[in-house]
Amino acid sequence: MNMKKKIAVLGITGSIGESVLEIVRNHPEAFEIVLASANSNKKKLSDIAEEMNISKTILTKDSSAKQSELIELIENENYDILINAISGSAGLPYTIATLKRGKDLALANKESLVMAGHLIKDIISKTGSKILPVDSEHSAIFQVLHGHQMSEVKKLHLTASGGPFRTLPLKDFPKINLKQVLNHPTWDMGTKVTIDSATMLNKGLEVIEAHWLFDIEYYRIKAIIHPQSIIHSLVEFVDGSMIAQMSVPTMQLPILYALTYPLHYPSEKVQTSLETLSALTFEPICPKRFPLFYLTCEAGKIGGLMPTILNAANEKAIDMFIKGEIPFTDIAKLVENALNKYENIPNPDLETILNLVKNFNP
Repeated sequence: MNMKKKIAVLGITGSIGESVLEIVRNHPEAFEIVLASANSNKKKLSDIAEEMNISKTILTKDSSAKQSELIELIENENYDILINAISGSAGLPYTIATLKRGKDLALANKESLVMAGHLIKDIISKTGSKILPVDSEHSAIFQVLHGHQMSEVKKLHLTASGGPFRTLPLKDFPKINLKQVLNHPTWDMGTKVTIDSATMLNKGLEVIEAHWLFDIEYYRIKAIIHPQSIIHSLVEFVDGSMIAQMSVPTMQLPILYALTYPLHYPSEKVQTSLETLSALTFEPICPKRFPLFYLTCEAGKIGGLMPTILNAANEKAIDMFIKGEIPFTDIAKLVENALNKYENIPNPDLETILNLVKNFNP
């Protein structure tokens, strides 16, 4: 890379943002952060801005004026690629603004494609923007598919760790507490993503995301539990061969590849030793243990407004669980009730999607 790539980072104080910072620290010759946002951590954002000499920063929590200001910055600032690492439905307007401008987007906010994949695909077809996946599973598929046609692909296989409750007896699920949920065995993530991983709704969202990212039918997307989180996903080709992308669990590799695509940039930061790896195992996803995975996949297949209804219900249920208002097992019940309560709208526009999120009542 001859010139420094100018990066905008939304959600820089979160876990993805921390990985981005580590990459920039290790490759100051290649990257420069020129715009950064955070939700509410003013002190941390200020410290990061001072360390990285970031000229434009903004806090957005509970301020529509600040959120509009961030969209204006996205539309006007000089950057090469934007990393959207905002958690939940709040990240969607910034995804739309980035792609409408014609900029490339490194996407860690899976809810954007879950709620508005049909709108995003239409925007990309007009602007020529690229979405570079940051989720480790989609990055793995993206890397494996490079140079291949989708007609060569039989199936995509997303891997899942199984979270902290893969082997917990079902009779103990009603007693699960927040501390247990946040104790993920292999990944260090934000609160919402960690809870979604424990219910495995997160994997369902990734199935929907894969559908839009790779323009592939749902029946060709599979998911399987792989507790070691070494194989990040596999592509099964029509001739029967399967190709996987592997590494120790880290977000730095998919982020680095998104920033340097189509090149693999030299880095010593992440090293994987085959000699020290444990056995790699696989097992199916149990419907009784993880009903939200299957509910999410069904909502994706139905399409329209259903994925937004599911996502809004899940965000509400997570908030209630964190506050101690419902037990862990009621997250799935609340989501299922919402899917049965609301009527679907095929091909909803952005205003309809955002209004449902804003005014959602389970």
